[in-house]
Amino acid sequence: MSTERGRCVIIGAGPAGLTAAYELSEMGGAPTVLEQDSVVGGLARTVEHCGYRFDIGGHRFFTKVPLINEWWDKILGDDLQTRSRLSRIYYNGTFFDYPLHPINAFRGLGPIEALRIVASYVWARIFPAPQEKTFEEWVCNRFGRRLFEIFFKTYTEKVWGMRCGDIGAEWAAQRIKNLDLVAALKDMVTNSHDEITTLIKQFRYPRLGPGMMWQRVAAILEQRGVPIHLGYRVTKLHLIEGRVVAVMAVGRNGEEISLDGEHFISSMPIKELIAAVTPSPPQSVVEASQQLRYRDFLTVGLLVSKRDVFKDHWVYIHSPDVKVGRIQNFKNWSPEMVPNLSQTSLGLEYFLQEGDELWNADDRVVIDLAIRECVKLGFIEECDVSDGVVIRMPNAYPVYDRQYKSHLSHIKDYLADVANLQLVGRNGQHRYNNQDHSMLTAIYAARNVFGSDFDVWEVNLDAEHHETGASSERSSQQLIPQPIA
Repeated sequence: MSTERGRCVIIGAGPAGLTAAYELSEMGGAPTVLEQDSVVGGLARTVEHCGYRFDIGGHRFFTKVPLINEWWDKILGDDLQTRSRLSRIYYNGTFFDYPLHPINAFRGLGPIEALRIVASYVWARIFPAPQEKTFEEWVCNRFGRRLFEIFFKTYTEKVWGMRCGDIGAEWAAQRIKNLDLVAALKDMVTNSHDEITTLIKQFRYPRLGPGMMWQRVAAILEQRGVPIHLGYRVTKLHLIEGRVVAVMAVGRNGEEISLDGEHFISSMPIKELIAAVTPSPPQSVVEASQQLRYRDFLTVGLLVSKRDVFKDHWVYIHSPDVKVGRIQNFKNWSPEMVPNLSQTSLGLEYFLQEGDELWNADDRVVIDLAIRECVKLGFIEECDVSDGVVIRMPNAYPVYDRQYKSHLSHIKDYLADVANLQLVGRNGQHRYNNQDHSMLTAIYAARNVFGSDFDVWEVNLDAEHHETGASSERSSQQLIPQPIA
């Protein structure tokens, strides 16, 4: 195959960008990667502090796409371990199993509240919202309003910083699809093997955290001579006659580099991509991109001198009395996330906006808040914490507000006329992709460089295939690229 044809500039060294680079190098292409951060992995990195390791959000390695499973096995082999999921919800001072179990839930809520939930669910089935435009309407139609208020509202509004009535129904359809109260009850009672992604009981996880995967991929690419320029922020995409001809990036020391190529693959946030295009796109496209919103993410890693804190991999915090939204216990993901088994590494997750008071606060202030909240929840004593670290991740989650879809559609129409530019990954497509979906968009894009005709935007649209395992011939062919001849 022609190396000239495979000469490709890739923006971003997260799962999507590195997957694209790896696939191109496998096919004899010549990729070059630009990454504005100083490390690879994006949101799927692993941060190490004083021998403790922290995952940025908790990354389960689970997919129904055989190609991705094979990819993971090829890279990590026995370093990819199987875990049985355990997670709970903290609500009103009580812990509830998640996925919900009837006896546990009714015991925790009490018989009166349980009757209210059943009555609310029956009412929703008789008088559903006629149109499901919002997250609130979508959930209430499937669970009833009372269960929505108990187990969805507070946590979701913490995550997104807006009312559930202002969040598009697409968010629920993407993350909770094919799940309603009857499906959840059936799953609990029958122990069904037709797993819904929200309820999966097992997943795989790298021995040293998800960053282990992407550090290894980066090392393989380095051995193959693939350049990965860390610390370079893309500032310009030069277009001539409907094609990208070069990308300009600025390093942290102010050094500018310009890279040309035959093809370009981007996983950078669409808002930033459109701002970098020169000559500037039509004003309507620029305005649409500026309306796309992101939720930023802050993790406080606590070094805890305590063997057992809680048994879960993570706990959802539905209490409005604290700001923390979720707490990870990384030793339960992998015992090698801590220096020894008498220690624990906790990750307290805060969902906010860059520029918020907490985002701008001194690290010590943020760590002290995390300690106070963890003590308030009853997990630890203040004296158990020996140290902490703050990890800030901008643009962690693309926001599905009620207008995003029309803005994104307008931008896609414009970019469809840029012949040699493909958008991949979570931020690249402004879609809340799982890691496997982001990787699949990148595999599609890499194959397209060498003449295939995959639609990178079709990944994760087939709800039945992804969530329940019902794999029609059509969906299987759509999601699994055929081998390169």
